[in-house]
Amino acid sequence: MRRTCVALIAALVGFSLGPPKTRVDNVKEVIHGVTIVDPYRWLEDQNSSETRAWIEAQHHYTRSILDPLAGRQRLQERLSELMKVEQTGMPQVRKDRYFFSRRLAGQDQAVIYLRQGLKGPDQALIDPNPLSADRTTSASLLAVSDDGTLLAYGLRQGGEDEVAIRLFDVERRKDLADQLPRGRYMGLSITPDKSGFYYSRYGPQGSRVCFHTMGKDPGTDAEIFGKGYTADKGVSGRLTEDGRYLIFNVTHGSASDQVEIYFQDLVKKGPITPIVNDIKARFFGHAAGSTFYLLTNWQAPNGRILAVDLTNPARERWREIIPAGQAVLEGFSAAGGKLFVTCMENVQSTMKIFSAEGKHLRDVPMPAIGRIGGVSGRWSRNEAFFQFDSFHIPGTIYRYDIAGDRQEVWARLNVPIEAGRFETKQVWYPSKDGTKIPMFLFHRKRLKLDGARPVFLTGYGGFNLNRTAEFSPTAVLWAERGGVFALPNLRGGGEFGEAWHRAGMLASKQNVFDDYIAAAQWLIKAGYTSPAKLAISGRSNGGLLVGAALTQRPDLFRAVVCGYPLLDMLRYQKFLIARFWVPEYGSSDNPDQFKFIYAYSPYHHVKPGTKYPAVLFVTGDSDTRVAPLHARKMAALLQAAAGSERPILLHYDTKAGHSRGQPVGKQIDDLTDELSFLLWQLESSHD
Repeated sequence: MRRTCVALIAALVGFSLGPPKTRVDNVKEVIHGVTIVDPYRWLEDQNSSETRAWIEAQHHYTRSILDPLAGRQRLQERLSELMKVEQTGMPQVRKDRYFFSRRLAGQDQAVIYLRQGLKGPDQALIDPNPLSADRTTSASLLAVSDDGTLLAYGLRQGGEDEVAIRLFDVERRKDLADQLPRGRYMGLSITPDKSGFYYSRYGPQGSRVCFHTMGKDPGTDAEIFGKGYTADKGVSGRLTEDGRYLIFNVTHGSASDQVEIYFQDLVKKGPITPIVNDIKARFFGHAAGSTFYLLTNWQAPNGRILAVDLTNPARERWREIIPAGQAVLEGFSAAGGKLFVTCMENVQSTMKIFSAEGKHLRDVPMPAIGRIGGVSGRWSRNEAFFQFDSFHIPGTIYRYDIAGDRQEVWARLNVPIEAGRFETKQVWYPSKDGTKIPMFLFHRKRLKLDGARPVFLTGYGGFNLNRTAEFSPTAVLWAERGGVFALPNLRGGGEFGEAWHRAGMLASKQNVFDDYIAAAQWLIKAGYTSPAKLAISGRSNGGLLVGAALTQRPDLFRAVVCGYPLLDMLRYQKFLIARFWVPEYGSSDNPDQFKFIYAYSPYHHVKPGTKYPAVLFVTGDSDTRVAPLHARKMAALLQAAAGSERPILLHYDTKAGHSRGQPVGKQIDDLTDELSFLLWQLESSHD
């Protein structure tokens, strides 16, 4: 009877009863004595005609489900109100010129602007909107010369990580002949005399720092640094503000458990000299004149700041100027002769100002629980810029007058929300092993706990990244509809220093999934929701998170959005740049690491006949960071294995990718798909 009803409803709304059939291969291999079955390995070949036909069939099936859903237009209209607003980026200041990106309310992509003087008129320099009919070409500001007359920018297609680099003459308002082809670049710096620029490019052998001489063929660019480092190391270079020193960084994998730093005195034409290359710890630095300030977790899991004299960088002469404390030092910037240090205290961002010698001068107050989005400034200028936002506070960029200790709004997102209707609170709950985990909850004030609130539970838990209360159209829309937006701070992040990070990586990765599952259980026990009203969503490493959650506890969730995910953890390291993540996850090539990876790899824990939640996988061809094959294979496997009629869908966009370069209109369309899918499932949860 029930199947007949479902068939009738399907016919009425115009979608098919089931997903397209997917060919099954009998691929088997033995890894460290364990036989692994991989029935959809053929879907790894992204460009084969069979895979392309399968993607097209999945697309039509997904659209047949999502397009007829009720309430889509209202969702799209509200998301447009929240997202189609004027948005301004952090400025780069050179002399009296302010360079920044701004997207007007009616534009799909941001335009690069110049403002002459603090209060001068804004002049559009580079507008990528006319460069593609579908508005998928975006422009990013990469570097500006010291005199503000030469600019480097990147052109990105869709959401891919790669950019093509262009040089722009600010005075004549035209591109120069100098350009670099599409690639994965880091750390571009223009020399003070504008004779050329340094940059790092990732290639088949790994990252290399090169120098381009203006007017020369890029194919003849000289390799400056990086030879001998393999592709699992990140190598970058940048000039100091005064142009005297060239700083090189070598990061040993994404876990950053070891960072090497070298420098070269360009004035003296000195040799490349190590600052640190033999300590297994994280280092990050800024130069101010001949002093190099280092933020490190060496002998300080919560971080401390050291000062190194570049004229005599011997380790015995290093000075600790800001010692470790209870708060985690997130980052710092050097501006106006001061050090601006952002700290994490119980997952709440704070900012402190120190003198060049490390004396605490003052705290910069913030308006609420939220996120400080970094500080930018120049050592030689009396101003700095920082951004603040929270779930209900749209991003605001402040200009800070350092000498006068005054701050003013430089740019603000004018989003139409009634901020006073909402509240953000932090709760703590026990994980499986008893560890206390903090979680942010965002919802309407005076929310009635009736056990039936729709909950949007997200998370990340990896790579030492901090997840804090930040502005989110999804959070606002969800709360407006009477739901709860929940963000737990899982182990694997950096919210409580390196110890917290290590508690969620390699052999301890299962802790992250346990923390997430415990968050769902707490929300149910505390009277917020029930499994029938619980939706989960995550991207990238967060996609792995929700993939593990849905395979380990399919009974706990009603609906899942799994975006740009890692799911086949036995093969992830073989594709794109994933070797860089081995220090975080481990590799199945290592017999000891294989054991703990295989124990949680979502693709290998799908059980036929299980009543899985409804799942929407999201990925696309332009994801050049996490191979889209993960979502393709997992979608096929779950469609074949699911023991219920809840849909397993694949949202596959050929222009979508990790770097989110889609036009704002497309972002709204995609978010409409995701939220309408979740709300449909949560509102029809009577079964």
